[in-house]
Amino acid sequence: MAEQKPTYYITTPIYYPSGKLHIGNSYTEVACDAEARFKRLDGYDVFFLTGTDEHGLKIEEKAEKLGMEPQAYVDEMAAGIKKLWKKLEISNDKFIRTTDDYHEKAVQKIFQKFVDQGDIYKGEYVGWYSVDDEEYFTESQLAEVYRDEAGNVIGGKAPSGHEVELVKEESYFFKMSKYADWLMNYYKEHPDFIEPHTRMNEMLKNFLEPGLEDLAVTRTSFNWGVKVPNDPKHVVYVWIDALSNYITALGYGSDDDSLFKKYWPADVHMVGKEIVRFHTIYWPIMLHALGLPLPKHVIGHGWLTMKDGKMSKSKGNVIYPETLVDRYGLDATRYYLLKAMPFGNDGVFSPEDFVDKVNFDLANDLGNLLNRTVAMINKYQDGILKSENAAATDYDQDLEATAAQAFDEYKDLMDKTHFADALSAIWKLISRANKYIDETTPWLLAKDETKKDELSDVMTHLAKSLRMVAAMLQPIMTHAPKEIMDQLGLPKEDIALTDLSFNDFPAEVKVVAKGTPIFPRRDVEEEVAFIKSQMSANQKAKGRKAMAEAAEKAKAQAQLPEMKKDIRIDVFDKVDLRVAQIKAADHVEGADKLLKFQLDDGTAEGRQILSGIAQWYPDPSVLVGKKVLIVANLKPRKMRGELSQGMILSDEDAAGNVQVVTVPENMQPGTTVC
Repeated sequence: MAEQKPTYYITTPIYYPSGKLHIGNSYTEVACDAEARFKRLDGYDVFFLTGTDEHGLKIEEKAEKLGMEPQAYVDEMAAGIKKLWKKLEISNDKFIRTTDDYHEKAVQKIFQKFVDQGDIYKGEYVGWYSVDDEEYFTESQLAEVYRDEAGNVIGGKAPSGHEVELVKEESYFFKMSKYADWLMNYYKEHPDFIEPHTRMNEMLKNFLEPGLEDLAVTRTSFNWGVKVPNDPKHVVYVWIDALSNYITALGYGSDDDSLFKKYWPADVHMVGKEIVRFHTIYWPIMLHALGLPLPKHVIGHGWLTMKDGKMSKSKGNVIYPETLVDRYGLDATRYYLLKAMPFGNDGVFSPEDFVDKVNFDLANDLGNLLNRTVAMINKYQDGILKSENAAATDYDQDLEATAAQAFDEYKDLMDKTHFADALSAIWKLISRANKYIDETTPWLLAKDETKKDELSDVMTHLAKSLRMVAAMLQPIMTHAPKEIMDQLGLPKEDIALTDLSFNDFPAEVKVVAKGTPIFPRRDVEEEVAFIKSQMSANQKAKGRKAMAEAAEKAKAQAQLPEMKKDIRIDVFDKVDLRVAQIKAADHVEGADKLLKFQLDDGTAEGRQILSGIAQWYPDPSVLVGKKVLIVANLKPRKMRGELSQGMILSDEDAAGNVQVVTVPENMQPGTTVC
């Protein structure tokens, strides 16, 4: 009977299909794939899960905007994500969708179990909600708060920068507070549960120690989601729905839970740092309430950012993985993603850095080592590699020692998912092998008939080094390792990483007659210009989309019934028209159409209003001192990072020229206009 392999279960977050995934999203997928491949080669029975999180208000609104049913929309988006993972050669064992029937049924069972055991109760939720984040916030958790003149909070922004809205509705709540002390003790007893350790400190300081509030876990304001059993007007909150995927994918809550019994608990949940809270507070509490063991590790990696901040589809400052794969190959793209992200910290993408890593790490270091080795074996030994005959030199021993040390470091770092450091360990051997060529001077040995055995041994040592390098690169690169083995005349099958040995090498092999560079060197200026052009195209596409949306909105507003003639007096009475005096006026940086006004509206604080009239007032200072009419009770909003607290009235003549409406000088700021 074959020996049973140890199991290893690794998961990615399930991706929200609200838009095309960029290289920042793809990092997590490639990282988990590299770890899954490494563990398989190291003798583990691996289950690697990924998927899509397809419910929620944002999806419902997105589909409605496109004139689609939500299911049709998520079907199309999930197909696109699967296509991308295939292009990146992701080796997942399962792809779960939260719209899968078995998952929805299991979520309903989980929810009902919580209700039955008293962990969920019905109440009313009043608080702040971000549609973009699908997340609730207390006022203290908001990154920015908007207040009215009386100091009341009337809006704000989530930590992500997305706008929040006030929600008041009937809701079911999970008693998170009941388990707060238990979770803090669990952290103390399992100090490696959250990695890096700074993330655990954040959870304690920001959420657990101040006091964990009960969590609203249903919504009634939309329909696209898993319905609550026995109360279908409620939709299960997206995080209970989404987080449960890690166990429902294994059959938990179904008739066949054999995979669950085999693989749970997960060895690693890998997620971005922005969703660590859900995976290290809500999810552990849910599992504990279900009587299930917790995952062994939750790793909250950093972001792959741009020089101007977080990579974001909303900013348009993104680069898509397809662009890099199509031009530079899959191996170069996967290598860059894992090398550019230091464990636990953010990485910064730039075209210059990408091209440098392709040229220096891949073409110069690795590619040149292979090219030189194959060329010398063909030139000096007719392409034949033989077993060693000469006495080992100090250089040989040092190279072998470096290989052994690099492999030990590599295995330890891969086990810890420190991918950038693991690659550095491999490159120690590559650098040492390149130095070995300079130390042993094969071109001089070839001129001395008495040095034939020594020359042969040098060539074999180089080939052994390259085999070690190829073996260690297997989880990261899916093509280059086999190409290296092929050029060395070795079988292209996978090499086990359980007990990789420098001297595990055939007695005699025939290398290829002429090796083809696996990583050709690139022209720096040309490639940097290409990547920048792609990024610029993405930004322009985002701009065009925003303009199209604005035009569509304006068109829709133009088609509304004429309100000016039909408005009731009680509606008109709600409009707060006041006199204000312009104290300062200037252009808004980065916005061609906007002017920013500081106004005396009769209050101690005054107010700021933005208006899109810059083209008619190229020198806005001409308006300083003018007394104008403002709508004072419009909901404040942000434009170009500036807060606008109302509207300045203006009129438009037959030629389309706009001018601000002014009032007599004797009217005082703050006067209400009836």
